[in-house]
Amino acid sequence: MTKSFIFLFFILFAVAGRTQAQVEIHVSPDGNDAGRGDLQTPFRTLEKAADEARKIQTGSVTLILRQGDYRLSAPLIFTPEDGRAGKTLTICSCRGEKAVLKGSITLSPQWKPYKNGIFKAQISGRPVMDMLLVNGEIRHQARYPNFDPQAIRFNGTAADATDPERVRRWKNPAGGYLHAMHSHDWGDFHYRITGKDKKGNLTLEGGWQNNRQYGIHKANRMVENIFEELDAPGEWFYDEKESVLYYYPQEGEEIHTALFESPQLKHLIELRGSEDNPVRNITIRDIELTQTRRTFMESYEPLLRSDWTVYRGGAIVFEGAEHCTLANCRLYHLGGNAVFFSNYNRDCEVSGSHLNRIGASAVCFVGDPAAVRSPSFEYHQSVPPEEMDWGTGPKTNNYPAHCRVHDNLIHRIGLFEKQITGVELSMCRAITVSHNTIYDTPRAGINISEGTWGGHLLEFNDVFNTVKETGDHGSFNSWGRDRFWTPGKKKLDSLLTTSWKELVLKDQIQTVVIRNNRFRCDRGWDIDLDDGSTNYHIYNNLCLNGGLKLREGFYRVVENNILINNTFYRHAWFRENGSVFTRNIVMLPYEAPSGHDTQGTLIDCNIFTDSISYKTALKYGTDARSIVSRIAFVDPAAGDFRISERFPEVFRTGFQNFEMDRFGVVSERLKALAEKPQMPTPVIFAEVAETKILFWQGVQIKNLETPGERSATGMDSERGVYVVSVPARGTYLRDYLQSNDVILGFAGAAVNSLDDLHKAISSADLSKPQEMIIFRTQIKNSVTIPANIISKNVY
Repeated sequence: MTKSFIFLFFILFAVAGRTQAQVEIHVSPDGNDAGRGDLQTPFRTLEKAADEARKIQTGSVTLILRQGDYRLSAPLIFTPEDGRAGKTLTICSCRGEKAVLKGSITLSPQWKPYKNGIFKAQISGRPVMDMLLVNGEIRHQARYPNFDPQAIRFNGTAADATDPERVRRWKNPAGGYLHAMHSHDWGDFHYRITGKDKKGNLTLEGGWQNNRQYGIHKANRMVENIFEELDAPGEWFYDEKESVLYYYPQEGEEIHTALFESPQLKHLIELRGSEDNPVRNITIRDIELTQTRRTFMESYEPLLRSDWTVYRGGAIVFEGAEHCTLANCRLYHLGGNAVFFSNYNRDCEVSGSHLNRIGASAVCFVGDPAAVRSPSFEYHQSVPPEEMDWGTGPKTNNYPAHCRVHDNLIHRIGLFEKQITGVELSMCRAITVSHNTIYDTPRAGINISEGTWGGHLLEFNDVFNTVKETGDHGSFNSWGRDRFWTPGKKKLDSLLTTSWKELVLKDQIQTVVIRNNRFRCDRGWDIDLDDGSTNYHIYNNLCLNGGLKLREGFYRVVENNILINNTFYRHAWFRENGSVFTRNIVMLPYEAPSGHDTQGTLIDCNIFTDSISYKTALKYGTDARSIVSRIAFVDPAAGDFRISERFPEVFRTGFQNFEMDRFGVVSERLKALAEKPQMPTPVIFAEVAETKILFWQGVQIKNLETPGERSATGMDSERGVYVVSVPARGTYLRDYLQSNDVILGFAGAAVNSLDDLHKAISSADLSKPQEMIIFRTQIKNSVTIPANIISKNVY
């Protein structure tokens, strides 16, 4: 064999290898699966393209999707055959084009008038009719009460939704749904109606969606998919037995040319591997994913001693994946979760994506309960000491770890389910949640369900307009009902004087770091560490409204945070819990601590902005070395709450300014879409206290009388009643008022002062609903206060 021949052989081998290593497979809605899958003759379906990609053993494979809709008849499932060591797979839109993956079918209704503006049509094929979209927008099933975009929970609830008198008017409610809030507002319940009895009582199945079985709320409930409630534009009802669809068109809607779509799939894409045989190196980018079914009646599993149960699925499911990415995608109009990382996952990422109009949670990381040592699942359960596994950390590796959620815009989620969140962390480890903008959520924006197994980093997130429908939560919410924890503080206090305390750090084995975030919650706490939350370092956070709460738990270091117009809350602290609260800006008096013991803790060297708040802290036995300092922020109206250098005594405590311009998404595309929180006007409590300040069922109110208050609210003059603060719990008024609101009317009477409000309340018939006029975000709003929820006492 000559040298020239050998040289030519190696040249040809290298060219062939490079060609094989970079393969493009093209797909188009106008293609043909009999084609070659190239640019000139693209395939028509993703299924065909995926089959061809699977035949390629090594190298880089890219499925390029041309513009248009791709309707899936079943989820796309990718396994280690599709991505592994030595082979990568990318699924993306063609540059400059938009490919849309849909889990729906199109309907072709031939509409005929029914009555009262309602039309009906026979539907062929007996599809699943759980959701209906008309011209790309979700329509609501026939419901009571009718859909109200301004209503707080479920877009409208009513105490008489299941009243026997109403139920008796329904010929056959079987197949309808009852949706209700938890009796304590800790999430929600969902039931399928199976029928009714002769007295008009509904028969139901369901209720497994909440792990604290304390019953449903007496007033906050609604029903849907009831034919007799089809009475408002945009509503629909499907008679499954007769295969007939009824629809009440919206005003001006041309139903004969409109596009009607119905989701059929619960999942769109699944990556399925295992720890022993993971699926690797798959990237999904620059595509849209939409139209999946609602999942609230699917099988749910309880999380560890949590309020939560969870459906282990979503539009995209990662299980047994390594180095897989969802990037620059849009996910919207989904019936359930958007992205779900189940069990073993390592070094995966969701980034640069826009997730909105999601039925449940946006991004979930949930590990395998079998990886937990001595797990308990219901709030009141615990494992006896003689049966306890005293080992440290997880038993197996079957959980998500070292994954990242970065630069995502997440908003308008929890359309159908309320026990949800923007990012959920449960039985996982070392997850980074950074530079996300999260708002308009019924519950927390970011949630950590328990201490298994810590190591998470939450930084530079912008989280606001949260806890809009539930109660007793925060923009960030956590709990740590781990092995050491048991309900009943006295019992646990006693146990923690024994070797039982060794369990405290055996689940949360790494510190959770929460730093450089901006939080605002108007119906709860900005940062809420609930039952047993342990091993946290919380610093350099800007809390715009709700303050910060630590309940129970051990080893929390809270330092260098700014609590605008609020304070620090200590609930049910354990002895010798090792917590630290220092070098924080505090602007309201501490709440009276509930059953706390400061021995073995440090609460000191903080900066109070008024003497009343400082003296309150001294009364509770804390803050001997803290200071009082009048402060000024650099530019609060623009969101810059750095402390002016004109107050050197603040910095002598060790407090340091931190960045105020890096919260939230970083992609220019997402920054252009993202909203920002309302910026509060700082209120110095001592100055307010010098004026007349009153409490109305826990809400602090005063006359609007300063130029600063007028500027903050956008009022045309110094009049009305200014809402200073609203407590996170304990008052019905938190559903209707926010800090920085101005009350301008009540029960038909103008309100220009506290005296006017007191007179209006005193003369109103509070056994009936009353209208309240409030000024918020420079707009007058009318709010209806339900009957019998407020008192006439203003003091």
